[in-house]
Amino acid sequence: MADTFPRARTAIAGLATFGLGEMPGYSSMELTAQAALLAVADAGLTLSQVDALFICQPDDFFAGLSFAEYLGLQPRYTDNNRTGGSAFMSHMAVAAMMLDAGYIDCALIAYGSNQRSIGGKLATRITSNGWDAPYAPLFPLTSYALAAARHMHEYGTTREDLAAVALAARAWANTNPEAFAQGPLTLEDCLAARMVSTPISVRDCCLVTDGAAAIVMTRTDRARDLARPPVPVLGAAAATWWNSIAQAKDVTVTAARESGARAMAMAGVIPSDVRTAQLYDAFTINTILFLEDLGFCPKGEGGRFVSSGAIAPGGSLPVNTNGGGLSCCHPGMYGLFAIIEAARQIRGEAANQIPGVDVALAHGNGGTLSSQATVVLGSMATV
Repeated sequence: MADTFPRARTAIAGLATFGLGEMPGYSSMELTAQAALLAVADAGLTLSQVDALFICQPDDFFAGLSFAEYLGLQPRYTDNNRTGGSAFMSHMAVAAMMLDAGYIDCALIAYGSNQRSIGGKLATRITSNGWDAPYAPLFPLTSYALAAARHMHEYGTTREDLAAVALAARAWANTNPEAFAQGPLTLEDCLAARMVSTPISVRDCCLVTDGAAAIVMTRTDRARDLARPPVPVLGAAAATWWNSIAQAKDVTVTAARESGARAMAMAGVIPSDVRTAQLYDAFTINTILFLEDLGFCPKGEGGRFVSSGAIAPGGSLPVNTNGGGLSCCHPGMYGLFAIIEAARQIRGEAANQIPGVDVALAHGNGGTLSSQATVVLGSMATV
């Protein structure tokens, strides 16, 4: 399967974020459109050159239609895949194959949400199916708490290990001007934080913010001649194992094991080749699970890995170098922001730039650890 993906034949040519934090007065679509226009301009293109739209809005099931109308475009193709925060990595996989086939010439992938400004919450009593509803779980938080509790039971992971993820994220955010949550955060703060769904406290939960992001993709041979350094797409894969985590055979293992292995095989890399990883950290347990399932450390060792300082500034594997969903932004879905941070690291323009990044990984999560998708990006040196 690896040889069927158009490795490095397509690339991110433009990218942008807009309105991270609080942007009262903007609708989700207005935020999205602003990021889209900035990304197109970043690539040195015009909006009329975009012929495919990929979007997944939190409040519009017909966003593919609405976005085209809002931008005044009549695209050849629209995609409104709704697998949650992993959707944008899947968008990239589809766009890469369509671009390589010549079916489209320029893809715009965008997302935006005003979740914070409209008073949105991280957790609700609504569940994804009727089987869970009688137990009144907090959706999606209780499902992640279940995974965290089981990981603690199986592998001896501690609340201090979970806190290490939040502390690393805050350390990165404190030197990123775009990050929404900044300032001191201590281990004591994390351990004393209000419990929401045991063993998950408020410090283990992502932010609720506004914000938008967009990327432009085209064929690499064309991207070479555009305004910004191309970021070739080396591999992209997705995997879905369930909707409700209640259907999982083992809640300590996610489909990232599958999506990561396939994406890295397509890219022709192994975990040790990855210079920085941007992982969907809606909750601190996510980072631990994904580090294990993507092969950055053995299963069960994730807690000790993060507590060693490996993912924090100065560590062996810089993770979520913008502050992630825990401290940079989380406007409903974080996947596209992880992609952009990985691409910025490749382009050498991240706020917390890691020297010599030729391979970066971005991983997205949707639902209750339900849908996983992984993208491997490279520099032109990898082509």
